[in-house]
Formats: sequence, structure tokens, C-alpha cells
Amino acid sequence: MVFSNNDEGLINKKLPKELLLRIFSFLDIVTLCRCAQISKAWNILALDGSNWQRIDLFNFQTDVEGRVVENISKRCGGFLRKLSLRGCIGVGDSSLKTFAQNCRNIEHLNLNGCTKITDSTCYSLSRFCSKLKHIQNYCHELVSLNLQSCSRVTDDGVVQLCRGCPRLQALCLSGCGSLTDASLTALALNCPRLQILEAARCSHLTDAGFTLLARNCHDLEKMDLEECILITDRTLTQLSIHCPKLQALSLSHCELITDDGILHLSNSPCGHERLRVLELDNCLLITDVALEHLEHCRGLERLELYDCQQVTRAGIKRMRAQLPHVRVHAYFAPVTPPTAAGGGGPRLCRCCVIL
Repeated sequence: MVFSNNDEGLINKKLPKELLLRIFSFLDIVTLCRCAQISKAWNILALDGSNWQRIDLFNFQTDVEGRVVENISKRCGGFLRKLSLRGCIGVGDSSLKTFAQNCRNIEHLNLNGCTKITDSTCYSLSRFCSKLKHIQNYCHELVSLNLQSCSRVTDDGVVQLCRGCPRLQALCLSGCGSLTDASLTALALNCPRLQILEAARCSHLTDAGFTLLARNCHDLEKMDLEECILITDRTLTQLSIHCPKLQALSLSHCELITDDGILHLSNSPCGHERLRVLELDNCLLITDVALEHLEHCRGLERLELYDCQQVTRAGIKRMRAQLPHVRVHAYFAPVTPPTAAGGGGPRLCRCCVIL
């Protein structure tokens, strides 16, 4: 024991409660819990809601169950501003409803990987947490939301979210596999300030949804559309016309994308001036012609071409002659079988990384 009862009593006499409370405010949650076990006086101070304004439970994710979140919400109440439940798969709708009712001043909430939550959580947060910035009807200040891998969230939840969040700027829906164009329509009609959309593995989204999104959200800067397998060059055409600020675009595993789509992208204002990152892994219809088009993208910094089987080394070299600063990551199968063990010649690298 660090302090005896006399030591602890002396500290309490020498230091005013306000100063002790201020000291406790700098401690992490583990240390606060330890301090709470020292004495009754310290228990009251350590567990004071003002010390629990920012909580990250990621390191305890396997142990966090719904009742933990409920207890935290009752302890912190209106003091809590930021909570990360990233990876807390044991937390569900019921607990988050209690949380929403108790912590109405929450501003930042991370639910990444909370696979048990459904649209019900979106409803609870929208109803009770009007100051949320970084989830749904009446959350007018919300600017950022991460729902990655919340696979039970459906279009209904996203639609309600969008209707009440006109200032939304960043939304991650990656892994929400049941979403359809109805979600994109809601974003397009309600969230014109949207800058970042991550929708990887949302395989039901189509050109129609992205067309409406592009025509209404002109501030888009970053889009992750990996494994949006239904989109075609039409989506790229619309992004090229309506989204001049686009800087990063992932189209990996979008196997219907062709050289024509890249032509539209590279000849657009965003292609000429803004585009920095383009990911085309497993876009099987892309050829060296697309690389010729990308020579117009003078600001391009990184290009991903893994398993683009119609792209050649020669095509990459020609492009890099025009864009020497660009980093190209590509994969080429060995031309000859690997050299036997102990061979004196150089071995062929299976993964070609061109710096």
C-alpha cells in the first residue's frame, strides 16, 4: 500500500477537495479505479463524473458487456463527452439506449465493430443525444460517424440518421452489407456537406445511388468503394463531372470498371488537380491504356494495381516516365519457376513494389 491511513488523511487535510479533483482529472480510468479503493473520500472524488469525460474501452473490449456501459453512463451522466466502444462486441441496443438516456451531452461516439447494434441504437441516439458531433433525428451538430462492421444496421437507420444530420461530413459504413441505394439517396438529399464516405463491402450499392450522391455532394474528397461490385464506369463519369475535390478513391474489386471510366476520371478537374490516391486492385478489365490516361493526373502520389492482370511492367514504366514521383504497387506472377534452394542467381520477387 503506497499510503497509510494517516498519510491519506493528511493529504485530505492539506489539499482542498477541488485540487484533489483536479489532480484526479489527469488520471486514466485504470488509475482512477485504483484510487477509488483507497478510502471512502477518494472513492467519491475518483468516481466523480467530471473525471470521466473521455473514455476509451478498446483495451478492455473482450471484457466489456452491456452492463458495464450502463454503469458508466449512470456514473458519468452529463459529464461524458467522448466514448469509444471500438471492438466491444458484447454491447447491444438495450445498453446503448440506457447510455443515450443518461449521457445526453455525448459529442464523440465510436461504435466500430459493435456487431450487435441495430437501427434501434440509431433511434436511441438520435432521440436523446442532440449534441452528438463525431447520430440521427435531432443530432444537428453531427459531423462524423463510424459504423464500420455494424452489419445489422439497415437502410432505415441510415435514412433516419441522414434526415437529422445536415452537417454530416464523414461517414463510415464499411461492412454494413445490407445497405442499398436507399442509403445513398438519403445521404444525397440530406447531407450536402459530405466529404468522406467509406462504403467498402456494401455490395448492393449501384450506379444509380452513386449518381444521385455525386450530383448533390460536391465536396466529396475521399471515397472507399472497395467491393462495391455492381458499380461501373457510370459512377466514375458522375464523380468526374460533379466532384472536383476528390483526392482519394478506392475501387478495388470493382471488376466492372474499365479503361473508359479511368479516362473520364483522369480528364476531370479532380483528376488534373486533386487526385492523390487511386486503388484499382483486382480491377480485371483495366489495361495499360488506363495508365496512359492517368498520366494527366499530375498530382497522383499512389496507385494500387495488385492483380490487374492486363497491366504490364512496360505500361507502368511508361507512366512513371511521365509521373516519376508516383508510387505504384503491383503484382506480377513469376515468369519462370523459383530458383532451387542454393541457386546462385538472383531470385524473382513475386510482389513488385515500384518506389
